[in-house]
Amino acid sequence: MRGLYSLHLHNPVICRIRNALIGIFLLLFAAVILFPMIYMVAWSFGPDREMAANSYSIFPGIWTLESYYAFFAKSEYTVRWLYNSFVTSAAVMVSNVIFASMAGYAFAKISFKGSRPLFSLILVAMMIPYQVTQVPLYILIVSRLKMGNSYAALILPGCATAYNIFLSKQFFSSIPSALIESAKIDGASQLRIFYNLVLPLSKTVLAVMAINTFMSNWNTFFWPFLVTSKEAMYTIQVGLKTFRFANGTRLSPMMAGATISTLPMFILFFSLQKYFLEGVTIGAVKG
Repeated sequence: MRGLYSLHLHNPVICRIRNALIGIFLLLFAAVILFPMIYMVAWSFGPDREMAANSYSIFPGIWTLESYYAFFAKSEYTVRWLYNSFVTSAAVMVSNVIFASMAGYAFAKISFKGSRPLFSLILVAMMIPYQVTQVPLYILIVSRLKMGNSYAALILPGCATAYNIFLSKQFFSSIPSALIESAKIDGASQLRIFYNLVLPLSKTVLAVMAINTFMSNWNTFFWPFLVTSKEAMYTIQVGLKTFRFANGTRLSPMMAGATISTLPMFILFFSLQKYFLEGVTIGAVKG
């Protein structure tokens, strides 16, 4: 506390009261933020029965593991849902690391006609709400290209996002152009410069891009819900909706599935925390 707050109050009692109040406020704020997660984990150990909305309580009356068994027994495709989410998220992550980084490098270090207007269009695309693009995407992917209920429908729309192109462009702009010019003098091609010189200097931005993209696609619901109608092609987020019925919900098995689906995100976050923190400021590099 002494390092964060000015000790302009010379009365130590008042200082301690002030700091205690601040600590209580932060604890209450943290409790509000963490409550949905605590509720989810607690009810994942509840009994497996259908419940109406007015019968919910904060914690289950009976604690058991039967809801975890019920989640995997709900459908023969339950494990497939987790597999579909992993394949889709991993494929979108890899494609963004490759294509978005190449596009960002081109905008940052290669002069070509129309680069500024084209990059401006990418910035405009970042401002368009996600839901607005879903209808034309659905018409293109499902109605025209007939790709419904396929991995292609889940992966192709997210192969290179405007945000990742912007992020990589901002980072590559900070790399000294003298390094690239010297490589050109030595006879290196643009592809060789990108692969052998630029990428080794860009591990941080690539890691941030990969982590954010994987998490975003793992947790997405709306697009997979639109393009999949076969249970075998559901992702885990879409599969969880099958526990919701007209008059009630199998709450505990649903919460068990949600808890299982969050485990990869927890592992990813806590193992790569420093990249998340670096990613807060990495897009602010002046181009």
